Amino acid sequence: MSVQTKLDVERQVMVFNVQKYNVYDGPGIRTIVFLKGCPLRCQWCSNPEGLEQKYQVMFKRDVCSNCMACVDVCPMGIHYIDENGHHQVRRDRSCNGCRKCVAVCPMAALNISGEVKTISELLKLVHEDDAFYETSGGGITLSGGECTAQPEGAITLLQACKDDGINTAIETCGYAPTENLMKIAKYVDLFLYDLKHMDPVKHNQLTGMSNEKILANLTKLLQEGYNVKIRMPMLKGINDSQEEIDAVINFLKPYKDLPNFKGINLLPYHKLGVTKYAQLGIKYPVDGDPSLSDADLDRIEGMIKKYDFPVAVIRH
Repeated sequence: MSVQTKLDVERQVMVFNVQKYNVYDGPGIRTIVFLKGCPLRCQWCSNPEGLEQKYQVMFKRDVCSNCMACVDVCPMGIHYIDENGHHQVRRDRSCNGCRKCVAVCPMAALNISGEVKTISELLKLVHEDDAFYETSGGGITLSGGECTAQPEGAITLLQACKDDGINTAIETCGYAPTENLMKIAKYVDLFLYDLKHMDPVKHNQLTGMSNEKILANLTKLLQEGYNVKIRMPMLKGINDSQEEIDAVINFLKPYKDLPNFKGINLLPYHKLGVTKYAQLGIKYPVDGDPSLSDADLDRIEGMIKKYDFPVAVIRH
């Protein structure tokens, strides 16, 4: 291994999870590496601990015994006991990731989101399941957060996996500098590309950013022959109307028959990430329950099938 290659392999990225044996996010059995940091703030995000590229304290208040052990060991003064004897977390202070509080908590009420890993450490984890990849056609999927928010780390890890014959995929919102996205694309076998809303104003209201860059990047990937599967997170009253589905279809029509266009997945809204917001001290942004019924999802799937698009509802 050359000195330069060794330096690349030892590049570091900040992750918040590595999930094995996934069968939803790309072909076959996959290992998903979740990278921290995201430019969007989607109201329904199920991984809020992945939004910020920094260490974050996650606190389960309902199991805390207010024992003060974390207060005594935290070098940053993040933990304290208030005048009522209750454990509180100072969210205006930066965690250094030492995890001393986690180690001493007798109730497992604390966790730290964020861990710095070298590319070689991640490769070792990925390679543990080589046999599963070979038998199922699986591989690695980078997710987040938004994996393109750490472009150099994503490129290095994906290139290393490709060099080792591992299938690669990324989940992306598409909001990234086009130059960075195209550098990453050289090492990606499949893009799982989000379309959240076609109207730029509504997209901005729902995610904090407009969608012009997202649609431009999607167009470039499709036109240049990269494999893309569209993913649509589906929320009742937000993007389930006939008008919205027609807008998606009209945008994708020019690419429908391209061999690198791999169809559309519909992702039903779920509440699996709701408790994480409380643990991070963040108010959950979604009011009510925008879940779609099976009948609603079947209706939307039928709308898309009418235009002869490959489409499937991904029910976890």
